[in-house]
Amino acid sequence: MASSTSTVPQWVQQLQSPPAAKSKAPGIVDPPGFAGSGGSKKQKDSKTAPRKSPTHDEMDTLKLKKAWEVALAPLKGLPMTFIMMYMSGNSLQIFSIMMVFMAFKNPIMGLANTNQAFERFQTETNSAKILQAKLAYVLMQLLALGVGIWKINGMGLLPHVIFL
Repeated sequence: MASSTSTVPQWVQQLQSPPAAKSKAPGIVDPPGFAGSGGSKKQKDSKTAPRKSPTHDEMDTLKLKKAWEVALAPLKGLPMTFIMMYMSGNSLQIFSIMMVFMAFKNPIMGLANTNQAFERFQTETNSAKILQAKLAYVLMQLLALGVGIWKINGMGLLPHVIFL
């Protein structure tokens, strides 16, 4: 039988004891924020100051920016929806019907969930500004709904009523 001291493959030895870090060339400083093991003595001695927490006004500003990003998000997807509607044609086929369904479903669901989309950004101090973002969001959803109505009209499914 083999002895209890069997030879270990070289790759196992390399995994158990990784090679030592290469020394860096003299005159090259570490980039800002780099906390490597080969850092200079000046970096080791200085302590980094803890990050201060943002003020209430800064948080309101940040929340308002994020609310406007949410409000304008439907506008970013509108060109792709419009191109897909245009390319799907005006005949009644499964692809064009699915596109029209999605063109109506997404804005209606967005309109139904307007308050839920903005509740994480709303505070007592920025509620008036969030209301503006909500109105812009509703306007963008109605614009997306208008693309669906345009497609329905192009397919000939929108009834035309003539009043005399």
